[in-house]
Formats: sequence, C-alpha cells, structure tokens
Amino acid sequence: MTVTSKVVYGGKKQQEAGANFIDVNAGARIGHEEEDMKWLLDTIQPMASVPLCLDSPDPAILGMAYEMVEKTPMINSISLEKDRFNTMIPFLTGKECKVIALCMDDAGMPSSSDDIVARAVKLVQELNEIGIGTGNIYIDPLVQPISTDITKGVMVLDAVRAIKAKYPEVHITGGLSNISYGLPQRKIINRTFVTLMMDAGMNSAIIDPLDVKIMATIKTADMLKPAILKPVMLKPAMLKPDMLKPAMLKPVF
Repeated sequence: MTVTSKVVYGGKKQQEAGANFIDVNAGARIGHEEEDMKWLLDTIQPMASVPLCLDSPDPAILGMAYEMVEKTPMINSISLEKDRFNTMIPFLTGKECKVIALCMDDAGMPSSSDDIVARAVKLVQELNEIGIGTGNIYIDPLVQPISTDITKGVMVLDAVRAIKAKYPEVHITGGLSNISYGLPQRKIINRTFVTLMMDAGMNSAIIDPLDVKIMATIKTADMLKPAILKPVMLKPAMLKPDMLKPAMLKPVF
C-alpha cells in the first residue's frame, strides 16, 4: 500500500467511524511543512465529506491551507501565549472558521479551575472582538494527568461546568487521554473520564474514532443524557473508583 493510499484509507475509516473533523497536520518533516500540507490537502480533500481541521503553529502555513479548503475549516489552534497569540489574531481576523483555543499562557499550564476559567474568558473575549462567534470557539481546558496530582480531574471538571455556565454556546474540546498518562489500564480510565466530561459540558474531543470502545461509550452516554450517569463498576485491581472524581463513588472491595 502506498503512502497516498494509506492516508486516504485512514481518512475514510475515521470518517466512517464518526469523526466530525479530520485533523490535517504536516509538521512531521521539519522544513517541508508547506509542501507536505499541500500534498495532504490534495490527497484528503477529495474523499472527505466532513470539514478539515488545519493543524499548524505557523500562520503562513494555515493561510495557504485556508485558501485550499472547500468547506469551512477548524483552526488548531490559538492560545494566550504572547508569541502565538500575536501571530494568530491577525491571521484569524475576518476568517470564517471554527477555532480551538487553548487555556495556556506564558505562565504555563493552568494550576486551578479558576485559572482555566479566567483564560477561557479572555480567549472568548479576544476572539469575539475579531469576529469569531462564541459558537465557533472550541475551548481546550488542557486536561492534565492525575498520575502526578489526583486533583487534576476534579479541577478540569469544575472548570468546564463554570465555562459552560458563562458561555452556553461555547464548545469544550481537548485531548482526553492526557488524564491517564503514566497510569495502567489507560483506556478504562479514558472511557470513564469521557462520561464525566460529557456530563460537565464537553461536547467535542480529540480522540481516535477507530477506538471502538470509547466511541461506544460516547454514543451510549449521549443517548442517556440528560439522565445522570450511573457509576461504572471496575475490578478492584484496575483503579480506585474515586481516582477521577474523589469521593464521588464508594470504593469497590
């Protein structure tokens, strides 16, 4: 199978599995991002029935890619880090697109739920000012691993609830698998965490749609809402049931 056929096959499989956007990132070969992005778009776009997510830190690459796409794209991403913010705002001004906005600034990763919310508010305000509607903003609260700090799960859940309370139209996205970094049985943790995040207000995620079990979990949780999700009972040796949200569940013995 050629590289082109592998890319086309992978895109089709993701699309068939339920992906709403296909992320296009050409940063693997340093110094060749422009030509690789053009090749990827020429390869993927003819088979894609869903919009593309243009993924690059370089506004020049994003500008070239934006002119090539046929459907309104998603841009990945902007943050409050000074250098990134100052280059992305001019690029995004006047563009018709959806935007992933990372709750990151020059101080580093957020250290509390209030910190996440404050950064999200700033991002929404700044993007609104250049014409990006709240409904086109996808806030990434930056899920952090609980392997280094058990409170990080609760921190992001509290932040998501607060952001959605302030901005009901905004979307919440992010890399869910970060929560389980450094832990055993990661897929079980990820599947449990996604239900908690959906209940808190997350309605988008950067995931592998070919992971059948997590897709089944998402579809089932989506079907059950607005009912309260029941606890998932796990084998005691796998993980503590209050790891993701301490005190929510009684220990399983």
